[in-house]
Amino acid sequence: MSASGAELLRRVKSQIEEVDPSEVNELIDEGVPIVDVRGSEEFATGHLPGATSIPRGHLESRIESSVPDRSAEVILYCASGARSAYAARTLQQDMGYKHVRSMTGGITLWKDRGYEVEVPRALTSEQRDRYSRHLLIPEIGAEGQQKLLDARVLLLGAGGLGSPTALYLAAAGVGTLGIVDDDVVDLSNLQRQVIHSTDRIGVSKVDSAEEAIHALNPDVNVVKYKTRIGASNIMEIIEGYDVIVDGVDNFPTRYLLNDATVRLKIPVVSASILGFDGQLSVFKPYEGPCYRCLFREPPPAELAPSCGANGVLGVLPGTMGLLQATEVIKLVLGIGEPAIGRLLLYDALGATLTEVKVHRDPDCPICSRDPEDISDEELGVFPDYEAFCAAAG
Repeated sequence: MSASGAELLRRVKSQIEEVDPSEVNELIDEGVPIVDVRGSEEFATGHLPGATSIPRGHLESRIESSVPDRSAEVILYCASGARSAYAARTLQQDMGYKHVRSMTGGITLWKDRGYEVEVPRALTSEQRDRYSRHLLIPEIGAEGQQKLLDARVLLLGAGGLGSPTALYLAAAGVGTLGIVDDDVVDLSNLQRQVIHSTDRIGVSKVDSAEEAIHALNPDVNVVKYKTRIGASNIMEIIEGYDVIVDGVDNFPTRYLLNDATVRLKIPVVSASILGFDGQLSVFKPYEGPCYRCLFREPPPAELAPSCGANGVLGVLPGTMGLLQATEVIKLVLGIGEPAIGRLLLYDALGATLTEVKVHRDPDCPICSRDPEDISDEELGVFPDYEAFCAAAG
């Protein structure tokens, strides 16, 4: 660094507050935001535990998404403390952040002191190319993409809703996609089930879906369940998945799914379609209402005909399936506001999206009970939902 550069840095440091690595080490467990202003490639070589990567050149445009409260304490660091000093002055003088500090000596001094350094798993060069647009989004980045690659998502059905959801989750890099479907591809499916093709008529839907997914992203692990989900196998199938996508077309299975996922605390992204209308909600056990809070009993059969009996606009499952895929990604990454406690009603003819608030039912027969009170023996015992829905109809 030239003499003039050293003098400028000295003046900048006189205008900000610095913090010693020893104090930062104590603050890590307190949840104080720590921002690494080095380049993304430097960040990938190792960083402070829990640090967020916001390269210096993107700081002004991205800091608010990570630290929206300008009165909150923020610690910045770089390699040696120079870039973070300039960055701290920018946040303090130009953006109104009140408690910004730059870590003295940067990560170099941090390492010299022997403090912990996290080295994230690096994406391959092919993965960095494939997911490059994700890596540019502050809410995703390399860390978020790794979460997607590690995620396990189960799709119930490889039909109208499951088709677009599976394709876009595969394209997004969700590492494991489980698919449950016991049907085969039929010509009548192709008007809306876009994961299948004419040359695969008569092929098992899970095999057809696997072929399409691997053609799009060969790195996705597809786990196939050529079966109809029921009380005898649901716990074995769904256990171990992070999120479940509900694309089933009958009430008994939906009630059974709700019962099982509440017991295992697995969130469900549920959608339904009929004619020109779609519905979507996210049921995250004990953080919002469950399916039984919303529909204590199934409606009469005449008020809930199947798509096979009443028809469905071919593009509608695409619309609703992509909304499901979006909600899955938000849940996996822990970003945004998933549709928990909200029922979204989409009217394709009117091009309207109506939101209805849904609250937990304190008397719900499923989720009102403390999960700790459910014994291991009860976990796999379910009511006869076929008889339950038949009686309600």
